[in-house]
Amino acid sequence: MMNALIAQIEKAKPFFEKVSRNIYLRAIRDGFISAMPVVLFSSIFLLIAYVPNIFGFSWSASTEALIMKPYGYTMGILGVLVAGTTAKSLTDSFNRKLENTNQINFLSTMLASISGFLLLAADAVEGGGFANGFLGTKGLLTAFLAAFITVNIYNITVKNNVTIRMPEEVPPNISQVFKDIIPFTLVIVVLYGLDIVTRNIMGTNVAESIIKLFEPLFTAADGYLGITIIFGAYALFWFVGIHGPSIVEPAIAAITYANIETNFQLLQAGQHADKILTSGTQMFVVTMGGTGATLVVPFMFMWLSKSKRNKAIGRASVVPTFFGVNEPILFGAPIVLNPVFFVPFIFAPIANVWIFKFFVDVLGMNSFSVNLPWTTPGPLGIVIGTGFGLMSLVLALTLIVVDVVIYYPFFKVYDAQILEEEKAGVSSTDSLKEKVEGSFDTKKAKAVLASVDANENDPKVFENKIIEAKNVLVLCAGGGTSGLLANALNKAAAEYGAPVKAAAGSYGAHMDIMKDYDLVILAPQVASNYEDIKQDTDRLGVKLAKTQGGQYIKLTRDGQGALAFVQEQFED
Repeated sequence: MMNALIAQIEKAKPFFEKVSRNIYLRAIRDGFISAMPVVLFSSIFLLIAYVPNIFGFSWSASTEALIMKPYGYTMGILGVLVAGTTAKSLTDSFNRKLENTNQINFLSTMLASISGFLLLAADAVEGGGFANGFLGTKGLLTAFLAAFITVNIYNITVKNNVTIRMPEEVPPNISQVFKDIIPFTLVIVVLYGLDIVTRNIMGTNVAESIIKLFEPLFTAADGYLGITIIFGAYALFWFVGIHGPSIVEPAIAAITYANIETNFQLLQAGQHADKILTSGTQMFVVTMGGTGATLVVPFMFMWLSKSKRNKAIGRASVVPTFFGVNEPILFGAPIVLNPVFFVPFIFAPIANVWIFKFFVDVLGMNSFSVNLPWTTPGPLGIVIGTGFGLMSLVLALTLIVVDVVIYYPFFKVYDAQILEEEKAGVSSTDSLKEKVEGSFDTKKAKAVLASVDANENDPKVFENKIIEAKNVLVLCAGGGTSGLLANALNKAAAEYGAPVKAAAGSYGAHMDIMKDYDLVILAPQVASNYEDIKQDTDRLGVKLAKTQGGQYIKLTRDGQGALAFVQEQFED
């Protein structure tokens, strides 16, 4: 019965894969990834300013204002920034379909989108300046709207050569200015017209009108049915081989980050931070240990398995899964596409978010009010993100116990099955593994599993075969994780005399620098963008490689292995 159900779900896979590659959803996702350093940076100041309050210490009003000023000029203008980054990402998607000699100027679309967003979201105040109430997270939906309208207008004008033509003698940079005048003008006229119409109908600006329009939907999304559908979809899509976040995250991104800001403001007003649907809920409650709430699973495999194979998989998966990288256990067991684990993989995340909502709504626990890196271990992320309350500790322990209870009976069935196969010298999982490998990129996870019993005291000697100088660009979400691998590569290159130079970068800021590199390596956070970036690297003649989970962690610690990985890419 379960096999038949999974087969029916898989029939819809091509449709959902097409949805996940929609350029508008991708623009929202990539726009957020580009702005992620701002989000994480700003949260540092929240922690510095308000965590001491928990221990009875409060900064003076002037000191608090001093600490919070960077927050106001980063997270406080997130809508402005995302209007630009989303326009940049969508421009890149349109440019892939245009001739190389007739491309949309992404700098112009970014400027037009930001200007248009300000028209829709910022009102003048007496004495000069802008009202900033909708320039941050509350203006995100408007930022997406401004970016989409902007880039589509530019695409129509550029594609149809609607431009002011200059004589050939005029330098290209001057000609580009005149080429952008018409689409820029049209963008401002269209968005300003939208602003005027909205004010006459709704009596307020576009940003506030959109929030009023979507408020019933946001309220419903924060209820039990809403969170069940949203976070159940995450696990369901991933179980059958579809990258769920590519579909679900863009649809809820605006509300999750706006709710973080709302919760923070509620706390500041001495009220209950009760918004459930937040980025923290997704990363540390629903996907505690990765999609499927698998934090407890490697420990169960390692400590409770009677099967030698399962014990080995558990040992190899514990550390990566603790930091939210669960590919080794997902593909090694395997859990995905495995009928035995269908029910717990879907139900554990839903149960987690139900329990979290109960703690917030009934027991009075505060929800998430701070954004944290996704690699923060789930229990720690819950405690920090919700303000270090005692209830957060109780919640973290409760979720661990509940997830063990949910997964345990299915784990026992699977472990008994594998144990019997080991005794009989047969395996019924080979066909399942082939199916998993056909739906997922499992090479890196297999490498992690294979290395668990490797003899670390007998390292391989690296033989440098790289003759010509090679420049390597490592990309991650914010430029931090990528720096670890870039540093390891540079150190190993100096040690072994390899002509390799590596640099770190953030996804979203890579388009204009890729041409200067011979190889681009994607860190796990941005590996799902492989197919999109490959179109650009193929056009530029640049090699592209992606990494997954534990393999990336291993490479950052093993310069020799990292250098060998780079060398392998040029041997293809």
